[in-house]
Amino acid sequence: MDSIIEVNRQTHEEIEQYERALYSLLSRNQPTHEIRLQTEHKAAQVLDRIASRTVTLNNLYRDEDARKVELDVLSAPAQQNDLSEFYARLVKVQEHYNKYPDAVAGGFELELATLLEESNQDGVDEEYEDEDPISLLFSGEEVYGKYLDLYANHTAYNNLKNIGKRLPYLQYLDVLLAAQNGPVHQELPKEVKTTKDYEMYIQTLHDYLLSFVKRTQPLVDISSKRLEVEAEFDLQWEAGEAGAWEEPSNGKKGANGNGTSEGIWCAACQKNYSKKTVYDAHLTSKKHLKATSKQALSDAPPSNPNGSTTPSTQPSQVHSSSKLRLRKVALLTHLTTSLLTSLASTLNETKSNVERRFSLTAREREQELIEQAKPPPAPTNNSGEAAAGEEDEEEERIYNPLKLPLGWDGKPIPYWLYKLHGLGVEYRCEICSDHVYMGRKNFDRHFQESRHAFGMRALGLPNTKHFHEITRIEDALSLAEKLKQEGRHEIFEQETMEELEDDEGNVYNRKTYEDLKKQGLI
Repeated sequence: MDSIIEVNRQTHEEIEQYERALYSLLSRNQPTHEIRLQTEHKAAQVLDRIASRTVTLNNLYRDEDARKVELDVLSAPAQQNDLSEFYARLVKVQEHYNKYPDAVAGGFELELATLLEESNQDGVDEEYEDEDPISLLFSGEEVYGKYLDLYANHTAYNNLKNIGKRLPYLQYLDVLLAAQNGPVHQELPKEVKTTKDYEMYIQTLHDYLLSFVKRTQPLVDISSKRLEVEAEFDLQWEAGEAGAWEEPSNGKKGANGNGTSEGIWCAACQKNYSKKTVYDAHLTSKKHLKATSKQALSDAPPSNPNGSTTPSTQPSQVHSSSKLRLRKVALLTHLTTSLLTSLASTLNETKSNVERRFSLTAREREQELIEQAKPPPAPTNNSGEAAAGEEDEEEERIYNPLKLPLGWDGKPIPYWLYKLHGLGVEYRCEICSDHVYMGRKNFDRHFQESRHAFGMRALGLPNTKHFHEITRIEDALSLAEKLKQEGRHEIFEQETMEELEDDEGNVYNRKTYEDLKKQGLI
């Protein structure tokens, strides 16, 4: 067994090396989301090792007996040239290495090097080169922790009873985004939020969001934040400010515990009957006779002929358990709201990604999946030429002095295509709040888009083909007035030019004919 003082010294040294390794990890360049997440997970592993070493060190310092024995051995008055203790410990070391000849020296250094090594370095076996343990933590829909995968929760939400209209996925994301302004699912009635299905739904949603935060933010202390949110909820619940979470009242509970204070209670069937005729009729039913025989075998107290039962604490127990369940659901809703608030940016990016995917064609989606399946380029630190080549490629990809628009592959489009489509020509629309459209194609397309239609509605004008190419508010109002006048003129011409004939063969225009007919002259 090693000296406790030597173990203390070695533990201190390991903690210092882990702290240096943590600094080395966090000071690295993190150009992409994937590299940042990998670095944070490695940093979390180093922090866990530092915490375990600190606990071990604290226990060693608290072990006074072992330290006293070691100090007594070291401070005992030794005779001249007495090396018995030294040779005794040397024998133990030799026995250990004779017993374990294949033991690897410097195991701590190997563990530290494994944590610090970067992914896809030279010398790594090709069979395991593409395996990334962090990517296995996320589903394909989450895209390495960039977006949320809420499809299962969306289905569970639509399966809740009495929620009204079933929401599509985008509207469901809007409902979750509304949690920034108050408790989540404020749109649901109290009857839905007190059901068992809602409790299971909110529990599943909370578990998923908590798991997502732990996977995407490994350096965040989730436990302490959860305790703070729970303490805040406890204060609100005791003060009665946690929202309307009282039980749905289906009638006041009476003395018989059946929910009403009137009627006849059958203890055997555990059911209340509002009328005596119905109660008398059920006494001869098979269900009542079977329940009565079962009650007699269980030695239960007989029911009173008047319908009252012996007093018991069962109603209060049921009420207490129901209140505890409501408190649990309210707490889960509060915790879920807190998690959704912290994930607001990710939720917005998820919504934008869903909208973008809806606008893609099938071929573009296949191309996107192929691009995502390609592994990232392996960084090489041993070869200076490879590193220089990657820097040149990155500069070439970013270099865009003409400010050309980016294509579907993220690269600037060719200059001839830019000139062909006239993307350098600006078209300004005053109806769209002076928004500028680059290129004739985008300008023609915007007349049927929501921005221009909203501007026309704000002016009180219909967005019809007559107003195509009209971009100034004054021109649009003038054209609307002109169309209105032309419409009245056409109606007048129709009334004056159309001719009708009466029974005597006299011919009149339409307006004169209708006037004479109203007067009874025809």
